[in-house]
Amino acid sequence: MRGYFGIGIEGVNKQANLGSLFRSANAFGAGFVFTVAADYTRQGGAVADTSDAVTQLPFYQFPDAASLILPQGCRLVGIELVDEAIELPSFRHPAQAAYVLGRERGALTPEMLARCEFVVKIPTRFCVNLAIAGAVVMYDRLISLGRHAPRPGRAGGPTEGLPEHVHGRPVFRTPERMALFRGDLPE
Repeated sequence: MRGYFGIGIEGVNKQANLGSLFRSANAFGAGFVFTVAADYTRQGGAVADTSDAVTQLPFYQFPDAASLILPQGCRLVGIELVDEAIELPSFRHPAQAAYVLGRERGALTPEMLARCEFVVKIPTRFCVNLAIAGAVVMYDRLISLGRHAPRPGRAGGPTEGLPEHVHGRPVFRTPERMALFRGDLPE
């Protein structure tokens, strides 16, 4: 799968829930984890984070939404149950993304929502635990951007294997490079 992602939270009420989110992030192959305006300690999350993700992944702590710094080209995606959010099954994940959730007993702040390029929601009847919400979004990213055998038309596992990857021809951005590749230009 091309690209990368990070995941974090704005504020925290229960450090164990954040530890569980970070453990899932480590399992799903996150590139980094972060907190915004949250007091998180490795010991506080250790109850649920048996992978010790904050020592396995880059871990960033930001004091507020304005201080959040992301890699160039990384798009911020809020995960929040609000009417104007895009339903997760209809969302195309950016190749480079950072996902941010709100605290357990609250929501993303207006400042954070303003920073988000996209806001997605999981189509549930009510809010789910933040660690579960994060895991659902990471799983959706994996199945929508990853390479997997096609789902069968009937119940059960795949009936056909993963198609072999096909390499295309080189892509050249300038006519000069193309000509050099074909051998039309002297070196």
